[in-house]
Amino acid sequence: MNGKTTDIDRLYGLDPVLEPGPEAGNDALQRHVDIECPYCGEHIGVQLDLSAGPQSYIEDCQVCCQPIQLSVQVNDSGELEGVEAGRG
Repeated sequence: MNGKTTDIDRLYGLDPVLEPGPEAGNDALQRHVDIECPYCGEHIGVQLDLSAGPQSYIEDCQVCCQPIQLSVQVNDSGELEGVEAGRG
C-alpha cells in the first residue's frame, strides 16, 4: 500500500491499514508462538515482545476467556529461551 489510502478507506472514512514493506526488515524482537491453554486445552497463538527481556504477564485465552499467566524467558542476547503458560 505504501502508506496510501484505498478508495474503500476514503468511502467509509476509515484509517488506512499500513502494511510494513520489505524495507522494514525482520523484526526479531517480536515472536509469535503457540501455547496450550491450561484451562480448556486449546492451542492458541500469542505475540511476544522480546524487547522487554524476561517477563511475566496475564493474557486471556482466545477460546475460553480465562486468564493465562505467561512467563517468558529471554537470554542476554534477546533470544527466546522458553514460554510457560499457567493458570492466572
